[in-house]
Order: sequence, then structure tokens, then C-alpha cells
Amino acid sequence: MNRLYDTVEPTVIDEDLLKQCIEEQGTASEAGRIAKKEGLDFSEVESLRLDFKNILKIDNLWFFTNLVKLNLDNNIIEKIQNLDSLIHLEWLDLSFNNIEKIEGLEKLTKLKDLTLYNNQITVLENMDKLVNLHVFSIGNNNLSQIDNVVYLRRFRELQCLNVAGNPFAEGDYKSYVVAHLPSITYLDFRLVSGHMVEEAITQYQDAIDVIEHNERDEQKKQEKERARIAEEKELREAFVDGLMSGQLFDDLFVEDEDGPKLNLLPQMLEAFELYKSKFCKICEELVSFGLKEAQNRKKEKTMFQAAVNKAKEADKVQGVAVINEFLAYKKKVLTELGQVSDARVIDAKISELQEELNTVWDTLMGYELQLAEQLEDDIVTRVGNSKESYNARISEGEVQRNRHRVAEINHFLENIRDELEQYEHLDR
Repeated sequence: MNRLYDTVEPTVIDEDLLKQCIEEQGTASEAGRIAKKEGLDFSEVESLRLDFKNILKIDNLWFFTNLVKLNLDNNIIEKIQNLDSLIHLEWLDLSFNNIEKIEGLEKLTKLKDLTLYNNQITVLENMDKLVNLHVFSIGNNNLSQIDNVVYLRRFRELQCLNVAGNPFAEGDYKSYVVAHLPSITYLDFRLVSGHMVEEAITQYQDAIDVIEHNERDEQKKQEKERARIAEEKELREAFVDGLMSGQLFDDLFVEDEDGPKLNLLPQMLEAFELYKSKFCKICEELVSFGLKEAQNRKKEKTMFQAAVNKAKEADKVQGVAVINEFLAYKKKVLTELGQVSDARVIDAKISELQEELNTVWDTLMGYELQLAEQLEDDIVTRVGNSKESYNARISEGEVQRNRHRVAEINHFLENIRDELEQYEHLDR
């Protein structure tokens, strides 16, 4: 199964290879249209074929942040890596490589179709985050233990599975697979009949009962752990973590060697327990107060965000009105130019349009500056010093929004200017 590459130099995934592969996909594909019409913008590519390229290492795919489908089959890849940025990936083909271990898939939570056919994998593992998996091909690998199949029970959406060609896939393995994976409708490219499911479940009922019992216990443990984590987070955000269940009181006596000795004196134990009871009651009151104040802060943040959104929407409405008014004016002027042959009149009209364009730029930038000042002076300052960290996050987000907005304005105006320049050249 190992594919030798000592006679052929491995290919490196670099910018030149990526551009070549995108362009080779042709104008019929999304990537091809982008490459041919708008130039190469890796972040806009949704489908990419890197098959049959003699690739040894997966690398340099960070900019393909909107990639949905990726072909890396028929290469000499030894390790699954550097895929974390492909968070929108739904289809991944890594068949016919030299992969020995399943790894590096933790961030691909949207993955629906995964093909690892014809590799050297010995264990099914490290796929827990692939909760949307529908199709999984692991045939022609080195899976020798049939109980690897039980690992796939966690994928409730799994419908199509291929395991043929593995060492365990001999004899009546299909009954075991079908019994342990009730969601499967296709196994090794064949439809699973209802009769086959019934017979398989009957054959392995005792083993399945044990597995389901263990799964229920594990689910209860996970639910309990999630509840504990959620409670800790709530208390931490309310700044009262460590005050529940007498934890703070017990911590006060951890290093107190004389404390326990006092309890040996007559009547001290009763006084000690009374003091502890009052101490813990105060802690409970602090927790209750802290949680209540946390809810108040949450409401304030919600009101604050609503005010921010309202200001942004008002700015957007103003900007759209200005742009629509200018576009109507531009259409009127260009219509008039189509009916004029005097070069001086044409030049004058184009100059007027350019002046109006400059006015639009000044107006839109003025709106943007006004919004930025409003968010900084009139809204953010009202939130208060107690929300400094939240203010910092909002401020950082506003800087990014402002930069993006300015870039949009400049891009729009540059396109209009280019259009006017082309019209001016045609006239001459």
C-alpha cells in the first residue's frame, strides 16, 4: 500500500501551484470564474483540486477560509495537518496516500464527507468533533480490530460507510457493523436492507445492550460536567467564584495548625460550627448579590449593543440615500452625454460628475467620522469604568468596522472614477 517517492521529487504546495490548480479548474467552476474574471483571491475559492500532484505535506492553505470541497487524493501525504483554517470545509478526499494516523481534523466541524480510502490507518480516533459526518470511507486500510467500528456510534448522522479491504473485513463482518451502527443505510456501496438490520441486532443484542448502558452512563457524566462548567462560568463572570459550599471558609484553615486544636477545648466545637454557619450564610448572600448584579450588567450590555446597532443602521441609511441620489444623477448625466457631440460640453459634464463624486466622498466620510465620534464619546462613555474590558472589545470591533467601512467607500468611488476615465478616453 505504501507509495514510493524516492525516484520523484515531492511537490510543495506553494502559491504557483495553487494558482495553477485554480485556473485549471476552468471557467465552468466557481474557482475558475474567480481566477479568470476577477483575479486570484484564495479566500473566495470554494472548491480546490490538488490530486495527482505528488504532494508530500499539506501546507499553505491558510487563505482558503471559505473552501467547501478539497481534493488531496492520489498523492504521497503522510500526515493530516495544517487544515485548521478551513472551517467551512464539508468535503475532504485524502484517499490513496500514505497516512498512518487520523489527526488534525478537530476544527473541521462542518465536514460531511470524509474519504481516507487506501491509506495505512490502524485505529479510528481523533474524529470526535466531526458531528455532521454523513459519509465516511475508510476501506483498504490496516484496521485489524473490528471493534473500531464502535467508535463510529458517536456520529448520529452517519449514513454511508465503506470499510471493505481492511484486515477485519472478512467473513460476517457486515452483521457486526450494521448491528452497532443503526444509522447506516449504505455499507460498502450496497444498500442495507431492513431484514439485514433485524437479524444483525438480534445476533448482537447482548453486546449492544452493554454498550448502550455504558453510553447512557457516559452521557450522564458529560451532562453533569457541562452543568458544573456552566455554573463555574456563571459564578466567575459574577466575580463570586470560590464562595459556594463553604470552600472559602475551609481555605482559611488549610494552613492554620492551631485551628483544629481549639476544637478540642470544651464548647469550642459548637462555637466553631456556629461561626462557620454564619460565615457560609454571608457567602451565600454575596453569591446571590453577585449573580443579580451580573444579570444587571448583562442587561446594560444588551442595551448598549442595541444603541450601537441603532447608530450603525442610521449611518447606513444616510449613506445609502447619498449613494442612490448620486447614482440617479450619474445616470441622468450619462444619458445626456449620449445625446451630445460637442467635446467641450462632454468635458464639462464629466467634470461636474467628478466634482459631485468628490462631494459624495466628503459626505460619506463625514457620516463615518460622525458615527465613530458618537460611538466613542456619546455611547461608550455611558457604559462606565466597571465595564472596561467590555469597552475594549467593543472599541477593537469598532476599529475593524470603521476600517472596513472606509475601504468599502473608497472601493465604490474608485470604481466610479475608473468608469468616468474610461468614458473620457472613449470620447477622445
